[in-house]
Amino acid sequence: MSLLIQNATIITMIKEEMPFQGDIFIENEEIVAISRGSYKPIPLHTTLIDATGMIALPGLINTHQHSPMSLFRSYNDDLRLMDWLRQKILPAEARMTEEDIYYGSLLGIAEMIRSGTTTFADMYIHMDQVAAAASLSGIRASLTRGLVFNNDLQSEKRLQEGLELIHHWSGKADGRITTMLGPHAPYTCDPTSLKRVMQYATDLDVAIHIHLAETLEESEWMQHRYKRSSTQYLHQLGMLDGTHHLLLAHCVHVNENEIPLLTKIKGGIAHNPMSNLKLGCGFAPITHFREQHITVALGTDGAGSASSLDLFKEMKIAAGLQKAQASDPLAVSAFDILSMATVNGARVLGLEHQIGKLETGKKADLILINLNQPHLTPQHDLYSLLAYAATGADVDTSIVNGQILMRGRKLQTIDEEGLLQEVQERAQRLVTI
Repeated sequence: MSLLIQNATIITMIKEEMPFQGDIFIENEEIVAISRGSYKPIPLHTTLIDATGMIALPGLINTHQHSPMSLFRSYNDDLRLMDWLRQKILPAEARMTEEDIYYGSLLGIAEMIRSGTTTFADMYIHMDQVAAAASLSGIRASLTRGLVFNNDLQSEKRLQEGLELIHHWSGKADGRITTMLGPHAPYTCDPTSLKRVMQYATDLDVAIHIHLAETLEESEWMQHRYKRSSTQYLHQLGMLDGTHHLLLAHCVHVNENEIPLLTKIKGGIAHNPMSNLKLGCGFAPITHFREQHITVALGTDGAGSASSLDLFKEMKIAAGLQKAQASDPLAVSAFDILSMATVNGARVLGLEHQIGKLETGKKADLILINLNQPHLTPQHDLYSLLAYAATGADVDTSIVNGQILMRGRKLQTIDEEGLLQEVQERAQRLVTI
């Protein structure tokens, strides 16, 4: 199968390359050629997409998600994180069936595809259902079973489910699905259990996805229980020494003295600005992380807290926060913000050899953004236009692994109308007490 995108304004996200007009030729799963001007000759049976008036950009990468929580969008807003969890989320989650998780995942995936996300990292329960939804939809996914350790039989069961996810799903769905191990957070994982997870990660050669220092309440609890912060706790256990590839979600309450402890890690940080703001968690010191050359990518967190899975919105919030915190409009550039959503996302997930840039040999994961709209006109600096003016609704076409998942704003692999009706009924049942 071959696909030719013609007449696009191409942004490769290779720092040395400015945007240019050209064509992108895709064969099977890969980008075979990127030409300045027309690509010729056009092979027989090639599907043509006229991208005149559109930007071709690497697909966006959402590095922290709980996609089944799309069923809880706007159900439980304006609460502190722990109240949000204990009073609303945990009781509703206890009523979830595996089918609920499948449809909640599919809803989140549909929203991501429609807003330009082509890869996402997810941590939840019943991850076989999330994987099945990812497989059906055509999106790329890095999946992990969330692990909470309570020194009981359920803790061991959760760990075994996490290991089974790795064995059953790694490399499946034409290679679109990768896996990690997912200890939930320092405050829910005792030292012995975390060391077991770290050993499994080494033995299985997989990354670790963990929440870190999300709230002040967590920090206070860790100081009370272990006499150290969450970051110091992971450092003492050896998790931050560069042995393991890490995806660290949030990192809001990491102080300046602790930032050097993160400089050796492989992987990086998933910054979730909207969720952190909405839950009143605080402001992650992203500028300081970047000054220490720690890779920072973007995530949305689940729609239950963030409300929206649109990474274009997260770009604007992330940029505004950094500029405001530093009292410096030069604290971050539009290209830096776009890099967080593309190149850095790939690096944090350990997928930089496959995705994150538009170049030959990479997987054909890209989006087309329609510029023919008042809020995207005129077109001066395209990086600024995308980072500060564009929204997910401007995405016309989404392609993953060479497969068209959305074209002309219409999903190709998901029955959107049927899905919306299904999830409305399921969500209502889950929150009705």
